[in-house]
Amino acid sequence: MRTSNSSGLWLPIFAGLCASLVSIGLARFAYTPLIPSLIQAQWFSANDVVYLGAANLVGYLIGALLGRPMAHRLGNRNALRLMMLAVTAAFFACAYPLSVSWFFGWRLLSGIAGGAIMVLVAATVLPHVPAARRGLASGAIFLGIGLGIAGSGTIVPPLLTLGLQATWLGLGALALLLTASSWFGWPADTAHAAAVHGPSADEPTPPGVYLLFAQYAFMAAGLVPAMVFLVDYVARGLGAGAHVGATVWVMYGLGAIVGPVTYGFLADQLGARAGIRMVLVVQAIALGLLAVTHSFLALALLAVILGSFPPGIVPLALARVHELVPSHHRQQIAWSRATVSFATFQALAGFAYSALFNASGGQHSLLFMIAAGAIGVALLLEQAMRWLPAATQTGCAAN
Repeated sequence: MRTSNSSGLWLPIFAGLCASLVSIGLARFAYTPLIPSLIQAQWFSANDVVYLGAANLVGYLIGALLGRPMAHRLGNRNALRLMMLAVTAAFFACAYPLSVSWFFGWRLLSGIAGGAIMVLVAATVLPHVPAARRGLASGAIFLGIGLGIAGSGTIVPPLLTLGLQATWLGLGALALLLTASSWFGWPADTAHAAAVHGPSADEPTPPGVYLLFAQYAFMAAGLVPAMVFLVDYVARGLGAGAHVGATVWVMYGLGAIVGPVTYGFLADQLGARAGIRMVLVVQAIALGLLAVTHSFLALALLAVILGSFPPGIVPLALARVHELVPSHHRQQIAWSRATVSFATFQALAGFAYSALFNASGGQHSLLFMIAAGAIGVALLLEQAMRWLPAATQTGCAAN
């Protein structure tokens, strides 16, 4: 049963936006501008800060694995509420740096919540949205990630003027407000969402889905360098200074806000497969240009394009899952596995790029070229998908 009235349609979407904003947008990306202050205030050493940042990525992978079992036990709606409360508690707990292990545990928990929410939020909301509007709706849900990226450069600096502890408490208060605002917006679990067994559970997974998993993994590897090293590249690599670097990051955040809805619209209008192909071509070109560009205007434009990718590719990949797998239950399984694939390669790529950056003496351009190569591999996998027989790409229509 789908929700027909306007308020009934948008309340679940708003709840989904709040969930992605709290659990990924704020929990992951608000940490980045806090890193210098954590070191300067001597809360932790520079090495510990990097280690603590990795805790969220590791937790994200764990959460992606645990999301569906958790929903089976608690129901989607209760699991999502619990995970948002967990992130909120982690913000408040991080205001008190009792020890590295204390901080690591809470950062790990916030990552677990983010991974679980990423797996569950679309499966909870989209069954209540008309099929023709699901691309746009999923873009609106994952807009929260983009808002978090943009907010990391606008909310955190004013909070830091009040002190580091006040910043964590302020983020906790914002997360609590968003959790409360979305509490009654979640739709009731549908029979499909609650089902664990059924005729579709025994059907084979179409080969095209496995190719999508591989594509999504290489997309994750391709987005990491710009997401992690863009500001440092502009500020130190090009010698433009911290102010210009911060300005470019704001443009990246602007792209992150525009990306999810734009990419979701592409999925609705062109189809997810064509949309993914177009986006991958643009991203590969943008990464290649980033490696050789020194002009501020060009860097700002590239930052918008690259910033649209991390949150924007989520609704596109989700729409592709829906194209490939007609059965609702199998869609949940496929999306969970896609998220695990993405989370695994994102975490591995984060460590690998950092090691390569140190080993190469800080060669930013090398990282961007490798990232462009990863996007190129994703494009080649798209070509491989075109060689598959049509019946094996989409599965059986008898679902």
